[in-house]
Amino acid sequence: MSHQNPDHDDFIHSEEFLHHLMRRQLRLSIACAAAFLILLFGLPLANYFAPELMALRVGGFTLTWLILGVLFFPFVWIIARIFITRSMALEEAEVLLAAEGNAKRKA
Repeated sequence: MSHQNPDHDDFIHSEEFLHHLMRRQLRLSIACAAAFLILLFGLPLANYFAPELMALRVGGFTLTWLILGVLFFPFVWIIARIFITRSMALEEAEVLLAAEGNAKRKA
């Protein structure tokens, strides 16, 4: 099996490219984790600080059970979908940027 070393001018395989992409994905990961934690800890806090509001009946459920039993998983799916979509967009943007950088270096 032969291993090909990337060109020294190949920006897409450089440490700079990788670190920049990793920093942007870390920010996205932290934002999605924060949204999940707000959702996870927000319900008990809402029950503690606004019990009257959370006891309201909506469609036969209290608001607490509507959020916990019906809406919690769709919220998590939405957060996951946003993460996946934006992560792929970040990678595509970085690849385009790297391709432009390689084209400029070769010109």
